Amino acid sequence: MTRSPLLSVENLSLNFGSFNAVRDLSFDIARGETLALVGESGSGKSATALALLRLIEREGGRIAGGRVVLHGTPALELSALSDRQMQAVRGNRVSMVFQEPMTALNPVMPLGEQVAEVLRLHQGLDAGTARLAARDALERVKIPEPERRLDQFPHELSGGLRQRVMIAMALACRPDLLIADEPTTALDVTTQAEILTLIRQLQDEIGMAVLFITHDMGVVAGIADRVVVLRRGDKVEEGPVADVFARPRAPYTQALMAATPKLGSGAPKPLHRTEPPVLSVDNLAVRFPVRRGLRPGAHLDYHAVAGVSLSIAPGETLGLVGESGCGKSTLARAVLRLVDPAGGRVALNGREITRLGASELRGIRKQAQMVFQDPFASLNPRLPVRDLITEPAQIQSRMSRAERQALAEELLHKVGLEPEAARRFPHQFSGGQRQRLCIARALSVRPALIVADEAVSALDVSVARQITDLMAKLQQDERVAFLFISHDIAVVERVSHRVAVMWSGQIVETGPTEAVLHNPQHPYTRRLLAAVPVPDPARRADRVPPRSALTAPGLLLPVGEAPARATMIEVAKGHFVAAVDPASSLLNGAPPQAPAGAAAQEREPADRRRLHPV
Repeated sequence: MTRSPLLSVENLSLNFGSFNAVRDLSFDIARGETLALVGESGSGKSATALALLRLIEREGGRIAGGRVVLHGTPALELSALSDRQMQAVRGNRVSMVFQEPMTALNPVMPLGEQVAEVLRLHQGLDAGTARLAARDALERVKIPEPERRLDQFPHELSGGLRQRVMIAMALACRPDLLIADEPTTALDVTTQAEILTLIRQLQDEIGMAVLFITHDMGVVAGIADRVVVLRRGDKVEEGPVADVFARPRAPYTQALMAATPKLGSGAPKPLHRTEPPVLSVDNLAVRFPVRRGLRPGAHLDYHAVAGVSLSIAPGETLGLVGESGCGKSTLARAVLRLVDPAGGRVALNGREITRLGASELRGIRKQAQMVFQDPFASLNPRLPVRDLITEPAQIQSRMSRAERQALAEELLHKVGLEPEAARRFPHQFSGGQRQRLCIARALSVRPALIVADEAVSALDVSVARQITDLMAKLQQDERVAFLFISHDIAVVERVSHRVAVMWSGQIVETGPTEAVLHNPQHPYTRRLLAAVPVPDPARRADRVPPRSALTAPGLLLPVGEAPARATMIEVAKGHFVAAVDPASSLLNGAPPQAPAGAAAQEREPADRRRLHPV
C-alpha cells in the first residue's frame, strides 16, 4: 500500500553563487519511512538537507527553483516561509543532526543548557523540568554519566560523544521529520547500532520520517526503506533499498557498491618487524583533573588512558578500534605530545619525547603528523588552501611562493582534488573534501609516522578507498607508518597489519589483524564485531544491537587512585588478550580461549605470558 507523503521535494535546484549544486531534484518521504540520500562528498546531499530547513541561505546558497512541502496540520511550503516562520518548524516538526558536531554545538554553553533550550522553546517547560528532560535525552542516546555531562562543554567530550549530544537534541521534541546528515559518522559500531535502533523505535512510536544522509552503505542496508543516489547534483537512481543493492542500474551506483568495504575481505600480511620501531609507547597514562566543590577531598581524576603500551614499525599500520570515549583520541594526542602524559614513556625513532620542552618538540614535529577527527575545526578558516596544506613544510624549511604553490598542487593531486582548489578557503569545500585537505597537510613534510584519527570517517566510500590506497602506496614508496584510529572495522581490516582493541582507557586485545578480527578472544572485541553493519538488506533481520554483561569500570576516581591495569596473555604468536581478573570489571566475561595451535603458549610459565601488548 502506498503511503501519503509527509515531505515532498519537487524539482529542487540549489545555487551557490553561479555554481549549480543541485538540479531538479524530486523525491517524497512518507510518515514512518526512511529515505537514504547517498553519493560522494560534493554531490549535493548536505546542501539538500540545509535547503529543507532553509539554512542554505546562511551558507551562501539559495533555492533557485522548485518547492518543498511539509504535509500535515497545517501543511507548510517550507521553501516559501520566512526565517521567523521557520523558527517554529526547526527543532520541533523538523529536526536535524549535523555532520560536524563541534561546529553545530555552542562552545560556551553547557551541554545540558543546549538540550534544555530546545525543550523550553518548543514545549514550554520550566528550567527545572527542562533540565531533567535533557538528562533523560542524554541517557536515551547512551551517553555515560549523563548527570555529569549536563554541566560539561563541547570541548570536554570526544567526537563521538558530541555527536550523541547532537542526536539527543534533535530527538528531544519527537519531530515529524528527522534529517540526519551523517549522524553516525563519529560513532563506534556498538553505539551506532544502538542509535539506529533508537531512531527505528521512535519511528514505530510516533511515525517519524527520516531523511538519512550517509556514505556508509552498511548503514543504508540496515535502516533505509528507499534510496536516492546523487552524483554531482543530479539524481542518478532511486528505488527500494533491496532493489538498489541487488540490482543497481546506474554505473555510478555500481561503482559505489564495489567500493564499499566489507568485513572479511582480507587484511595486509603482518610485517616481519626486524627494525627498531618508529613509535614506541610504554605504560602511557593520561588523566584529567575534575573539580567537585571547594573541599580538597572532593577533587577527582578522570583516567582517559590507563597504562597503554604499543609499538609501530617502519611501513606498518596499527589499527586502533574501540567505542567513542574509550580514550583513542586522547592516546593519539598524548603520543604526539599534544596533551601531556601523566606517566609512561613515548619514543619516536628511538628518541624519548615524553619530557621534551616546546622548542625541542618543534624540531621533531616533521617526523610525526596528525590527521584530526574534525576537519573543519582543524583548518584555519582565514587561510587559503595553498597556505593551509603547506604550512608544516614552511615551518620546517622556508620556501618561496612558487615552491609552496607547486607543493600545494602536488599534494592536492595526491588526495584527489583539482589544482584550482589551492586558491579556495575551507568553507568552500564539503566535509569529505576538507578531510582530504587535512590528509594533504599531514603529507607535506614526508613524515615517518602519521596518526590518523578517523581520517576517512567523513569520506564517502569511493574517496575513502582512494585515501586508503594512497596510504598503502606511501608505505610502499616511503615506508611511512600509520596509527590508524577508526570505528569502521571493515576499513581497519583493509589497511592494518595489526589491530589493537581499546576499552575504558586500556588495550584489551591486540595482534595480527586476521587473528583479532576473525578469532576474537576478549568479550568486548566480540561485542564490537557483532555490531558491524553488513551492506546487505536481506540480512537486516539478523542485525540487532549486541547485548552483553560487560560493565565498564569507573574511570573517575579520587586523586591518588588508579584503575586496575590489564595483564596481557599471549594466546597465539603476537596475539595478546587481557586476562580475566574477578576483581576487575574491566576484564570480566568468559576467560580467553586459546585458539587452535596455541596450546604450547598456554603451557609456558605465567611470567613469560604476562606481557604488555607490543
